[in-house]
Amino acid sequence: MKNKNGGFTLIELVVVITILGVLAAIALPRFAALQADARIAKMKGALASVKAGAVLAHSLQLTQGLAANADVTMEGQTIRMRNGYPTAADIVLAAGIAAPDYDVPNAGAGATTRTIRVDSTYTACSITYTEPLAANTPPTYDSSAVSGTTGRTNCQ
Repeated sequence: MKNKNGGFTLIELVVVITILGVLAAIALPRFAALQADARIAKMKGALASVKAGAVLAHSLQLTQGLAANADVTMEGQTIRMRNGYPTAADIVLAAGIAAPDYDVPNAGAGATTRTIRVDSTYTACSITYTEPLAANTPPTYDSSAVSGTTGRTNCQ
């Protein structure tokens, strides 16, 4: 009479667990890098939205023949303008950026800069819009926190 035992030997089990451990050790850092890449891509998209919103508001003001500090209306929203471009407080309206998709802290009364963050956990992963301080000058955009080697650090 033959005695058949089903199952794995201890050696086979150890080999399978070792292989799974090696695969997990390789896959986990790659997965973490993908999350950082996603945050960087999200902030680059936000930067593009902010630039497009600023230019669109500026072009509306020019085509309607309004003064440099006259408000414009975009999609039913009144956008306050300063020196021909949206104020720091209203750039998020012009760009269509809002919570909960982004962490958008209040710019404060009279602020000339607006910081937009990927979320409240990664506060250093951000872009900054600075409204023009003089007529006939464009706004400035700071995306140094999400580009290059600092972006890897700030968005990880």
